[in-house]
Amino acid sequence: MSSLTDRHQHIITKLRKEGNVKVVDLCSELNVSSVTIRKDLKLLEDKHLLFRTHGGGTMSNPYTADKPVKEKEKIQSGEKSNIGEAAANLVEPNDCILIASGTTVLSLARNIYPKGSLTVITAALNVAMELIRHPEIEVIQLGGILRKSSSSVTGSYAEKILEDFSCSKLFLGVDGIDLEFGLTTTNMMEAQLNKKMIKASQKTIVLADSTKFGKRGFGRICGLEDIEQIITDSGISDHMVESLKGMGIEITIV
Repeated sequence: MSSLTDRHQHIITKLRKEGNVKVVDLCSELNVSSVTIRKDLKLLEDKHLLFRTHGGGTMSNPYTADKPVKEKEKIQSGEKSNIGEAAANLVEPNDCILIASGTTVLSLARNIYPKGSLTVITAALNVAMELIRHPEIEVIQLGGILRKSSSSVTGSYAEKILEDFSCSKLFLGVDGIDLEFGLTTTNMMEAQLNKKMIKASQKTIVLADSTKFGKRGFGRICGLEDIEQIITDSGISDHMVESLKGMGIEITIV
């Protein structure tokens, strides 16, 4: 299979099935050089049939932009609500948990009905406001520089406070999940705070709707080897699920 048309058809078919392709795999499958494959990917990108990435290509734009929290709340709202409800079931009596920022973890806060006491440390103002209505929940609000677009704090002060805590679970929202690049957000300072949260937690649970897979934000939080579980919706591809499970990550689909 060496003709230009056949190669392009093979690439598009593989993309539709798996969501992304790698140059090294295409070289092996089509028995051509990496130079040829990269030229093919460039031609297909010029025709708006794919987006080139480092070492391959993808069907959707891999780069995500920052959006105001009010705008984000309207995106995949039903899926986020279901994800939040599933995550809330993981909260145990007398737990001490960390909740990061984002609209999906806000759905978690809205679904928490504690049995017994609960301590929550959070960077997000909207999460704190949701939880203060429960007398059983002690809320510790991190301080620092307020990001207006996400209604959450960042900065060295918030990072320093986390050094004094050890929590059972971190519920983390992200802007992108990439098999090679890992977890990302659109803000560098938020990414740094999320790294500190991971260190302060025994288990990291990522809450992400299916549109976040195959995307990359500006700030890298961590590699996929640093998380234990992902809760998402049924829009995630079978290929992505199998790849993540192969890394030892527990996948919960709602």
